[in-house]
Amino acid sequence: MANTPTSTILCTCARDIPPILRAEIEALGYTVTAEHPAGVEIEGTIEDCLQLNLWLRTAHRVLFRLGSWQATTSDEMYEAVHNVEWEQWIPARGFVSVISSVDTPSIDNVMYANMRCKDAVVDRIRESKGIRPDSGPGNQGSVVFLYWHAETLMVYVDTSGQPLSDRGYRVHPAKAPMRESLAAAVVLSTKWAPQLPFVNPMCGSGTLGIEAALIGRNIPPGSMRESFGFMHLLPADLQLWQKMRRDAIERVDNTIKLHIHCSDIDGRVILHARDNAKRAGVAIAFNTCDFQDVRPPEIDESEAVTADSEHTPIVIANPEFGIRLGDERALKATYRSIGDLYKQHFRGYTGYAFTGNFSLAKEIGLRSKRRMPFWSADLECRLLEFELYEGSRLQYPERRDDEMTK
Repeated sequence: MANTPTSTILCTCARDIPPILRAEIEALGYTVTAEHPAGVEIEGTIEDCLQLNLWLRTAHRVLFRLGSWQATTSDEMYEAVHNVEWEQWIPARGFVSVISSVDTPSIDNVMYANMRCKDAVVDRIRESKGIRPDSGPGNQGSVVFLYWHAETLMVYVDTSGQPLSDRGYRVHPAKAPMRESLAAAVVLSTKWAPQLPFVNPMCGSGTLGIEAALIGRNIPPGSMRESFGFMHLLPADLQLWQKMRRDAIERVDNTIKLHIHCSDIDGRVILHARDNAKRAGVAIAFNTCDFQDVRPPEIDESEAVTADSEHTPIVIANPEFGIRLGDERALKATYRSIGDLYKQHFRGYTGYAFTGNFSLAKEIGLRSKRRMPFWSADLECRLLEFELYEGSRLQYPERRDDEMTK
């Protein structure tokens, strides 16, 4: 393994996901040093960044910090960034772009801050090497991330490039598809475990089922990607990356019998979902039918696994949210039918509904045991969990109108 320096690694993610991301990182053997509203920090090397890009399911980017300063003006920012030894990181004949998060009084145009940061990088390389890399928008080369809030200035290399949520398998996104990293976070928040049934009516592009299968098989989500930001950084050991990837694929568990069943009323959507699953390298049972006709899968007694208090079979729906008033009125019946389906046919399961419409969620008619917050882009959502008891425990009191706001 190359002897590269140790620094702060920031793994970014959507809001409310850091606890899930933290658990992922700790499961890989790392010690978390800080948890932020949209990210988790550890100390590590570029080699650790390769491992994180390969395995993290709920992260967006893996950023490696190259410096931290105090700065109040664009000239101070330029000087600080210019002092970084960029010639040791970015190929002189390569391509570099800058992305940023800027909120400081002296800057009223983020593009200007990006341009000054880019100038500092390429000027340093030209002074050292006599030539400079090309630059522009896009993430097809080396990506620099500039963080400048108030007087706090930090600069990173983005070892992911394209966001990690872009796995590479979803060539057929459905209408308003759930981001892959969000789908993984949702699955990891449920009571499902591999070998237990996972039923997903209204599956759309199949993202929830595919992410569940990747988790169940222990398939590294980064193994399907063709390109990462670290591939355009001089210190990155690409032979080591290939070895990591091969070793991870060899550890994929093909012995577990998965019972992942996804369905949708649109046959064309199911064809696309099947294609997505094939590209992801997972086998899922897809079916074309109305969600009201979905039933628990029949499991051979030899494959049956006893559920416990922590893990149960699950049924999970991600219905449309209804943006316009007319849509919301029409969707009330859909949400009511979800509740009816769960009550009548999925006793002994744990039911879930993911929605960004809290008013419609009340129409399900079940009291949720948990209401887990998530964000889909800038829309606040909830993953609602319902216990679908067997026998005499099967009780479904109506929910209070104020419960969704808590």
